[in-house]
Amino acid sequence: MLSKKQKIAQCFSPAAFVHDTEENHRELERLIQEEEIGSLTFFHSRHSAAANFESRAEVLDFSGTLEKMIGLINRFQAVSKIPLLICIDAEYGLAMRIEKTPQYPFAITLGALQQDAEKWVGEVGFQMGMDLKRAGIHLNFAPCADVNTNPNNPVIGYRSFGDDAEKVARLAMASYLGMKKAGIGACFKHFPGHGDTAVDSHLGLPVLKKSIEELKSEELLPFQYGIDREVELIMVGHLAVPALSGGKEIPASISREIITDFLKGKMGFKGLVVSDALNMKAVANHFPEPGELEWQAFHAGNDLLCFSDHVKEGIEKIAEKALEEEVDLVFQKIMDLKKQLGVLDFQPISVPKFDWEAHHQLQKDLAQNYVSVISGKIDFDNLCDLSKAGKLGYQEYFTSQKSRFAEMLDYDFVAIDQAEKVLISVFVPSHKPLNQFGMEEAELEEIKNLSQRKPCILIHFGNPLALKYLGELNDFEAVICAYQNFEETQEVTINLIQK
Repeated sequence: MLSKKQKIAQCFSPAAFVHDTEENHRELERLIQEEEIGSLTFFHSRHSAAANFESRAEVLDFSGTLEKMIGLINRFQAVSKIPLLICIDAEYGLAMRIEKTPQYPFAITLGALQQDAEKWVGEVGFQMGMDLKRAGIHLNFAPCADVNTNPNNPVIGYRSFGDDAEKVARLAMASYLGMKKAGIGACFKHFPGHGDTAVDSHLGLPVLKKSIEELKSEELLPFQYGIDREVELIMVGHLAVPALSGGKEIPASISREIITDFLKGKMGFKGLVVSDALNMKAVANHFPEPGELEWQAFHAGNDLLCFSDHVKEGIEKIAEKALEEEVDLVFQKIMDLKKQLGVLDFQPISVPKFDWEAHHQLQKDLAQNYVSVISGKIDFDNLCDLSKAGKLGYQEYFTSQKSRFAEMLDYDFVAIDQAEKVLISVFVPSHKPLNQFGMEEAELEEIKNLSQRKPCILIHFGNPLALKYLGELNDFEAVICAYQNFEETQEVTINLIQK
């Protein structure tokens, strides 16, 4: 029979960093043994666990991440009395956290699929889920069900399936079901909807000032769609929505009115509520006393507490203040999830091998479905004629070496000054909007000037939200949006520019 504290400990999922000191790994081992926590959430490293991991990933010099993670999962499971629920935040695949593993297109890219979008998004969810399952992970904190209606949103953007609430609802559900089919857990996030915010909740508290009617027609729609179809996990974000919390500007993640009264009560959610990372500044800065934030999150109605920096104090505070029946209810939910995901039958895992050929084919099939001419049209014959006459130019921006796309172009190019028409390829450096998606002002000015001086065709490899920095689309003869810079995407894009 477990004690009250042991049951509460099952709610905790602190961070585990693959690249960390041996001393820190031992400390986590002690936490697992002494506090008997129920779960771990894996991150690449302390350096990359905060916001903007993706923009830092390329400067990190680590090797053997996958092997190390598998070793740590086996090591930590070996010292846990009840097998641990292993979680990760891998919205576009294991590659979001672990190098040299399969990466899939961003949600914004999948939102651009032109045919059978739900089928393909489901397939991506399934393949991602299989990768995670083979790597010993039980639960993926994805997909985002946020509707990206604010193009200046610093934290959602490429992570959302788009700005149409109904499409987001359908594709988030398809992604969720794909992962479930692979036998892992998935989770709608960031309730009540983080898409129309202008503050990054890793750094501060976004406030969404909308009426309940507005929220129902947009932010809440994908979540209600999921609840009606029995989604089992929802993550609550660190954003204030006064219309749902009696006018108070309190983070949803610690608001009892929002989680217990509204999400579970009015919207009818019966599943497990997951808190967003409790170390994020939108909430962490408000509770200097260790354990108080954890209690507030639990009291609000969260069942799984992620990335808590004060596990021991949190367990003690919840044990002191929570009712026995509340604790029993949450404990049962966690144990039911563990049974359902096969956590309790843990067997040591070995390093998985990925089917790179199948992955390459899937990426190609997807790219053929999303790469498209979004403005103007392309005249192949004219391009051929200009190439033969020595009047076609080519310029690419933000690449450190010649791209695969440039290597495959079967045209003869001349210097820009001598060209009558120019193909411009833009490889957007970052998929986050910070500093104009990482694009330097001088190059942006050069692109704009070129598009006004000569007929130009723009080929945009990257987040479509970055297009606004390249000038008026009408200034280009045609614009191809390729969404990603994967090699497969570059190969598929060639077919739109040459026969």
